[in-house]
Amino acid sequence: MKEFQTLHPHFLHGADYNPDQWISYPEILEQDPEMMAQAHCNCMSVGIFAWSTLEPNEGEYHFELLDSIIENLSAKGVKTVLATPSAARPRWMAEKYPEVCRVDKSGVREIYNTRHNHCYTSPIYREKTAAIDRLLAERYGNNPNVILWHISNELGGECHCELCQQAFRQWLRKKYDNDLDKLNHAWWSTFWSHTVTDWDQIRAPREHGEPDIIMTGLYLDWRNFVTYQTTDFMKMEIDTVKSVNPNIPVTTNLMWLPQPLDLHYLSQFLDVVSWDSYPSWHEPDQVRCAVDTAFNHDYFRSLKHKPFLLMESTPSNTNWQAISKLKRPGMHRLASLQAVAHGSDSVQYFQWRKGRGGSEKFHGAVIDHNGKASGRVFEDVKQVGIALEKLDPICGSKTEAKVAIIFDNKNSWALQNTSGFVNADKKYMKTCLAHYKSFWKRGVDVDIVNTGEDLSAYSLVVMPMLYSTSPEQIRLIEEYVAGGGTAVATYATGYVDETDLCYLGGFPGGKLKDVFGLTADEIDTLYPTDTNSVVWDGNTYPVVDYCELITPSTAQVLGTYGSDFYKGMPALLKNDYQKGTAYYIGCRDTGELSDRLYDQLLKELGITAYDLPEGVTINSREKYFFVQNFSYAPATVNLPGNYRNMETGEICNGCICIDSSNIVVLEKL
Repeated sequence: MKEFQTLHPHFLHGADYNPDQWISYPEILEQDPEMMAQAHCNCMSVGIFAWSTLEPNEGEYHFELLDSIIENLSAKGVKTVLATPSAARPRWMAEKYPEVCRVDKSGVREIYNTRHNHCYTSPIYREKTAAIDRLLAERYGNNPNVILWHISNELGGECHCELCQQAFRQWLRKKYDNDLDKLNHAWWSTFWSHTVTDWDQIRAPREHGEPDIIMTGLYLDWRNFVTYQTTDFMKMEIDTVKSVNPNIPVTTNLMWLPQPLDLHYLSQFLDVVSWDSYPSWHEPDQVRCAVDTAFNHDYFRSLKHKPFLLMESTPSNTNWQAISKLKRPGMHRLASLQAVAHGSDSVQYFQWRKGRGGSEKFHGAVIDHNGKASGRVFEDVKQVGIALEKLDPICGSKTEAKVAIIFDNKNSWALQNTSGFVNADKKYMKTCLAHYKSFWKRGVDVDIVNTGEDLSAYSLVVMPMLYSTSPEQIRLIEEYVAGGGTAVATYATGYVDETDLCYLGGFPGGKLKDVFGLTADEIDTLYPTDTNSVVWDGNTYPVVDYCELITPSTAQVLGTYGSDFYKGMPALLKNDYQKGTAYYIGCRDTGELSDRLYDQLLKELGITAYDLPEGVTINSREKYFFVQNFSYAPATVNLPGNYRNMETGEICNGCICIDSSNIVVLEKL
């Protein structure tokens, strides 16, 4: 099928629209399309939670509302992103078919409650979902105003019913070639006499059974199975809606990292990736929030290495965060265009209109309870819409990153679930963000990639705390460095394989010892009150949390520890391996050490970086540059060359004065 950007070559600007909540208010449904046009919105996501309206009783379908909504939106130039309603099944289904309800970890079947409490394995739930999806596809699959299928909503959760246990055992039989000896070895089940002698003995980990932390291999396989089963349900929906017209692309809205699903696996079945972004702006350390959000944008773009969609954000505030703070002036535009800067081809909101009741009645929306197309929030949304129209030439353009950071949800599961180190929080995500920040503040574009990807396109690959690596992943890293790549790894790299079995022969496992030219003998976990340092070229850099004790083989020692019984031992090393170079940081620094190392590497590798004021960053999409100021003060940025301001048309020489909470979009001439 054609790329989504080919089918709709404009930035999408719109929101989740829930007309099913307003059936009793026809005047509101009549007003909405006109107000959408005033807000410069060109698409709406429709039908996400509308199942009880579309099928109020089993087999009784009513599509008249959808018919009129799609038609009325089209009359105002607003396209439809049509959702399948499987994220929130109707009450009658749970009452008539209890098996569609999930069973929790304690073994208790839930009764009808919130959304996302259905069993992905249930044949009845799959049958009922496929039936309504098929009718939607037959009715709207060739409607030119429907431009995208929105599969379900924020997929997630797990079920522990007997159907899921049986499916889990079948999945394990296939993975381990129906060989219990292979499974027992992978799970190291002789520990505490947990050997499995019959497939029917296997159950998902649970607190009153085999807890996650006791048999990590069981836990990791369960997490992979949950991903598989969730994806299989999603694929069933995709196949159903595409059976009528395979040319309408599909997406599903993913969520903030880290995730209990392997999104790298799930996303391969989507035509376009989308995600829901809800940062906590206006914290005292707003740069931290900006970096965290940017990392997520880059991750979702990198899943398919092409533009993604920002499916949900809020034009004002959330209602479910600990503190539901309003966006200050300028922040809505900056946050929206930050997504575009990192590769989004849309800015969309939850939601178009605040509901009168329910748990999200005070969640930010384009139209408030006053029902007027006016006010600060509406004007902010309108201005973003106008900006996106001026930026339309950028739609579909790609990010060309020369730096990659490896982040893997599977590694996150394995590391956090391992008993050892700092058990409360291994700080994997924080460590990835700390290394990412070194590039963010220099305006260097970064891809966030999975461990199993081809790395050959990158000049520099950073792999923070890559604790869990399969033999295949080790091979890809070795081939990357051997072929001339530059890699940076940290402490806790290559300790275990994909089922959490420690590599024999020392860490890091396999060929990684040769790539980095060292062996990590021990790791010292520091108390929060402990500190150490690394001495490198006469400079001292602070260290916290972890210090690895390292024996070099072929690696050159660049920096050594400054204190404790391992004072003077290697902490920072460099190894030339065939055509490439591998660096190893044996400790968790506070940013100063890695900053200096990355400054040096960016220069050596010829990767463009900028000297930027605190809180300012730059992203690029081909010839387009996005200068963003997340600080609380105005800033001046100097860029080489001449540029055209995409919104004003002004030609400038690269000296950019940018206000706090602002963004300037430039085309390089």
